[in-house]
Amino acid sequence: MSLPGNQRTNHPSISFEFFPPKTEKGFTVLKKRIIEDFVPLKPSYVSITYGAGGSTLELTRETTLAIKKEAGLPVVSHLTCVGASRDDIALVVDEYMDAGITNILALRGDPPKERAEVPGDFAYAAELVRFVKKRAPGMNIGVAGFPEGHPATPNRLIEMDHLKAKVDAGADYICTQLFFDNRDFFDFTERCRIAGINVPVIAGIMPVVSRSNLQRMAELSPGTRFPAGLLKSVARTRSDEQVERVGIHWATQQVMELLASDVAGIHLYTLNQSRAVLDIYRALGIEDSRQL
Repeated sequence: MSLPGNQRTNHPSISFEFFPPKTEKGFTVLKKRIIEDFVPLKPSYVSITYGAGGSTLELTRETTLAIKKEAGLPVVSHLTCVGASRDDIALVVDEYMDAGITNILALRGDPPKERAEVPGDFAYAAELVRFVKKRAPGMNIGVAGFPEGHPATPNRLIEMDHLKAKVDAGADYICTQLFFDNRDFFDFTERCRIAGINVPVIAGIMPVVSRSNLQRMAELSPGTRFPAGLLKSVARTRSDEQVERVGIHWATQQVMELLASDVAGIHLYTLNQSRAVLDIYRALGIEDSRQL
């Protein structure tokens, strides 16, 4: 099993995630930021997210194709089940393959807030993985993992059964949701091995950058665990600038420990900003990810 953009075995990948802008101006700003700030780091890949219910299908597709063409970086495009037909997915996959994009992250996805369910041909991510693998055998497919538990599957045994089904359907690697305690990640990877899941597991890291950002994380992911040590450090701050420094320090320590433990890869959620994740990257003491 291989990781996107990673040609060396036993070499951790370093990657960054962005979401597609909603305006032409935002699109221009994001491309400029990626080219100026992130291309020089030579990351293993960048990924482009997908909106609820496939609401950013075109934006995700356009951003993915543009970054591949103009930045020259390996790109992983998110692809979700919710609201998607087989014809929709086939068209996108074919276009990506024709453009030399051979990496996707296959997700079930969330329905739009205004609708509980959206009709589609795929009920689960495993079905999407199986369809894409059959349509494009050369496509490298990642799936999501949840170190703190899947919010829709409180039964942790069934949760692992669902994850294994995605891997058995053809997933090449797992990229986790954010977490703030590495013990959750280490426990998750060990449970993967016990369940017979032997693909690489990439650790997803997002630094806290403000109090509102912390609240937003708690709202979007109700099961997220914020360690007491992190909350105590945030409570001592008097400004968002200080909160950001705390968040960068905490995430940097996480990344250093994970790399020392031979993690398969680090995936940094950027929220389309540069400073925090670049500070984390520079703290590793490397000029580009190929040195790891």
